[in-house]
Amino acid sequence: MGVKTLCHGLAALHFWFGCYYDWNYVQIPSEVHRMGASFGKSGKLKFLTYWDALLQALFFTICVINDLVGSNEEAPKKTPLIRKIKDLILPCLAFPLSMFVGLTFWGIYFVDRELIFPQALDKFFPAWLNHVMHTNIMIFILIELFTSYRKYPTRKVGLTILTSFMLVYLVWIHIIHAYSGMWVYPILEVLNLPLRIVFFIGLLGLSTSLYVVGEKLNGIVWSEKKHNLKKR
Repeated sequence: MGVKTLCHGLAALHFWFGCYYDWNYVQIPSEVHRMGASFGKSGKLKFLTYWDALLQALFFTICVINDLVGSNEEAPKKTPLIRKIKDLILPCLAFPLSMFVGLTFWGIYFVDRELIFPQALDKFFPAWLNHVMHTNIMIFILIELFTSYRKYPTRKVGLTILTSFMLVYLVWIHIIHAYSGMWVYPILEVLNLPLRIVFFIGLLGLSTSLYVVGEKLNGIVWSEKKHNLKKR
């Protein structure tokens, strides 16, 4: 087992454990905050943070499988299916979503944490888990982008997959609001309808921008490698 496989395995276990711990041991009483009220334990799935942590766990598991039975060659003659899946998930979902979740969470947190992660939750949601879900997601995916070569899909394909994912989540939080009467994130409680529309459009724009950032960053990091492959 190589160093890369070991690192991928540790990353996968790290995120799977974070999801497991959150699901089984983080229970926020509804009397402490409404955030813990809707949909019981399965209410974990109302948070984009949890969706993203599951995605990161799945992505790094796929990385391990690719390391063992796929290929890490820059341009294999016949690309294994697992490698194709890996090279599609990072640009389309894993990178932009991890950056989106991390940047929006900490951005709002430092402006007014009560709008995103009220202080009352500290007793129930440990600091280490907060960093697994909102900090390490960015660190691990950046390490992966810098250490593993992949060819980005066309921008049309990448943005279609990402935008579809974000729209599905947007519909999901409105379904939760319709059934429970509460918004998943406290910041939505203080925005009226026009401001919520502007807020959602801004977030969709941010996710799209982060896709482009990942594409450009990948191009910069692997520019020499791409140039050498074109010369073959």
